[in-house]
Amino acid sequence: MSRFFQGSDSESSSDEEEFSLDEEAEEESSEESSSEEEEGDEESSSEEEGGKTGASRFLREASDEESESDEDKVTVVKSAKDKRFDELEGTVRLIENGEKIGDWNAINDQYDKMNRQVPILMRDLDGKPPKMYIKTIAGLETTVMEAFEKQKVTPKKMNPIAQKGLNALRQKIRKNNRDYTTEIETFRKDPDEYMKEDVVEEVAPTQKRSTKKPLMSDENAMDANDDGFTMVGAGGKAMVYTPESILKHLRSIVESRGRKNTDRLEQIRVMERLLDVAVSEYQRIRVLLVLIATRFDLTSGTGSQMSQEQWKLAQQEINRLLVILEENRDIVVVEAAEEWEDDEKLPTITKGELFKIPGSVVSFVERLDDELTRVLQHVDPHTAEYVERLQDEGVLYTNVVRAMLYAERLQEDARLERPKDSTNRVVMRRLEHVYFKPATVISKVEDDTWKAIPDQLDSKITPRSEHSDVASLVQKLAGYLFGHSEGIIRARAMLCQIYYLALHDNYFKARDMMLMSHLQETIGSFDVSTQILYNRTLTQVGLCAFRAGLVYECQTALQDICGSQRQKELLAQGLQMQRYSQITPEQERLERQRQLPFHMHINLEFLECVYLTCSMLLEIPTLAQAGSSPDLKKRVISKSYRRMLEYHERQIFTGPPENTRDHVMQASKALAAGEWKKAAEFITSIKIWDLLPKSAEIKKMLEGQIQEEGLRTYLFTYAPFYDTLGVETLAGMFDLPETKVTALVSKMIHHEELAAALDQVNSAIIFRKGVELSRLQSLALTLSDKAQGLIESNERVLEQRTQGTANAFERQGAQRGGRGGRGGGRGGARGGFRGRGGGSGFTGGALGNAIRAQRERKRTK
Repeated sequence: MSRFFQGSDSESSSDEEEFSLDEEAEEESSEESSSEEEEGDEESSSEEEGGKTGASRFLREASDEESESDEDKVTVVKSAKDKRFDELEGTVRLIENGEKIGDWNAINDQYDKMNRQVPILMRDLDGKPPKMYIKTIAGLETTVMEAFEKQKVTPKKMNPIAQKGLNALRQKIRKNNRDYTTEIETFRKDPDEYMKEDVVEEVAPTQKRSTKKPLMSDENAMDANDDGFTMVGAGGKAMVYTPESILKHLRSIVESRGRKNTDRLEQIRVMERLLDVAVSEYQRIRVLLVLIATRFDLTSGTGSQMSQEQWKLAQQEINRLLVILEENRDIVVVEAAEEWEDDEKLPTITKGELFKIPGSVVSFVERLDDELTRVLQHVDPHTAEYVERLQDEGVLYTNVVRAMLYAERLQEDARLERPKDSTNRVVMRRLEHVYFKPATVISKVEDDTWKAIPDQLDSKITPRSEHSDVASLVQKLAGYLFGHSEGIIRARAMLCQIYYLALHDNYFKARDMMLMSHLQETIGSFDVSTQILYNRTLTQVGLCAFRAGLVYECQTALQDICGSQRQKELLAQGLQMQRYSQITPEQERLERQRQLPFHMHINLEFLECVYLTCSMLLEIPTLAQAGSSPDLKKRVISKSYRRMLEYHERQIFTGPPENTRDHVMQASKALAAGEWKKAAEFITSIKIWDLLPKSAEIKKMLEGQIQEEGLRTYLFTYAPFYDTLGVETLAGMFDLPETKVTALVSKMIHHEELAAALDQVNSAIIFRKGVELSRLQSLALTLSDKAQGLIESNERVLEQRTQGTANAFERQGAQRGGRGGRGGGRGGARGGFRGRGGGSGFTGGALGNAIRAQRERKRTK
């Protein structure tokens, strides 16, 4: 390949010597250049004879054009040595980023990579290790020792992957640093003096200057140098990063967003350097806005998740942006602002006047929240990685609160005219992080958040002094959205408050809010995520009713969710494929995007247990009542429970219960037989009740409900066999007080469920028996039923005949109407005959006229 790129003089050989790696490479390149010069002489002689031939013809033309266009420009080129130093600098930066987020596994990998790069650089430095390398390994040794000491003191365990990386790194550092003991001690005595480097300039024989600048490894040295630092881009063009050129570089990065083959990681590295060079708050804000957006662009695909390193760096940069905006109140970042287009000079920011920069802090926080949710959706919830990523929610919540304080400040600023949409969005985000958590968890999160926020910052919506009152916090957030928003945000705020009330056992208040909202009438017109929130809220209200002992209300609330056997899909807790359902890959992808993280799930096993238990307590007395009253056989409370019960009864052999469903089915069978103690034992032995904080009270409540429904079932089943039954006997059978038995029987009599009367003197129940009919009376009743049936059949026949006569008169009128249309002919008659009524006849006549006219037109043609 070298023969196509040979030159006409000795420039090519000098360039190759400049980029050579060692002495052997220099000798080989000189030999190749001499051979290339001989070939070049031969080719040049052939060109003089017959012109240019082969691939060299095109390459020479292209090089000639480039030389003509760039003949006045000075090209600054980096040598291979400087490129290797840049690679080392990039590795060191990755190690520093890993230290910020505690990713010891990544640090271990980058440490191995750095050790592979150092031997080649030591040959360039006459056997001396690079000073940046010494600084890095010295600091890394200190950091590793601090991490080990912290791990001994704190009982919280580290992620196993990170722990493995930390152990390996500790052993490698201990062994590796023995070889550089002298350099490390020299560095630790005076780091600034050790890191000083000289500037070396070399002038090549070709009169092209190659400037070698010191590697800016120290922040102080970087700030002290007015020229910034130089980076060589594609084509050998020099890229100089100075405070004056920051805006130009930012504009080129913004213009390249969205293009194909754009190296976003390289852009991020460039902007990190620009952030280090920036000297004013305006420049830092502009760089941060573009840098955060570019980090989010790394995961612009639908199926990709943001890495933990990039997420934490984006979170830290958003926090830094908010700190700068809080300290500089004359600069605001708003969406409706004009962009500063003059890249040559910085804008003048006058104290007391607002300077607007286009951007949206709330959008960044929302995107950060969405990225964490997407990661939690794809991480296995039963691993330590999920717990580790879930810890990031604390710093995310702090950013949400700070963004809310910033949005409040902009809303109260009289110099700004902006809608309240941003404030509503960030308040909604904060409410969505709070509504599904217990009060103790929310209180701890609020304490940590307000400790991280400066004392001079406060909120009017949720004051700092009232952050310990969690119920007031949820009510104030939802109340603010009720008064300042509408549509979906207002509906979601109401659902969040109802969910919180139901979670904390305020059933009647949650029920009243749900009924007054009328969302059950309009929820079908909302988006899918709001419908999922509605299903979750309705489920939580039903569970709250169960904990309050309201069996009927609980079963009614859970019927729509649990009766469809699609709990996973309706609550967005997994995909539940039906047997004959056909779902496209696109629909499946959308369903997976809607799934909630595991820590927001409602326990589906507990939900099914509650639903089946309530259905049992309602269905078993209803089935017993239907045995004596055939009119009630069609009344079904829960179809899914009936199917399970029928399947269980069809089984020939039933073993001991193994799961929740088996416990409930066998308890139903025992309750129908009047064995309430056995049924209560089956229900209370379900292990799922132990997950509740007040499991003993729940079991006691269930036992009382089973006693009452067992009494009702017994009366429905065995009432025909009794004339009188003592209240004391019933109280002894079901272990209930006599007053409770009397109240239950009175209620059944009042609702006409039991044909009986109470004998208060003798404390007994007197059952009313039906009168026994004689043979003649039963035959008479049968005759009257048959006569009634004959009368009804005669009436139906008479009605049919009268309708037929009316139809005949209608047909005659239609035929006359069809004949009456002149020109209608047979078509009119047919139309009138077929039509029901005269109007159709006229229509048929018109149709006949149209057909006849069409035929005449054809004949004339």
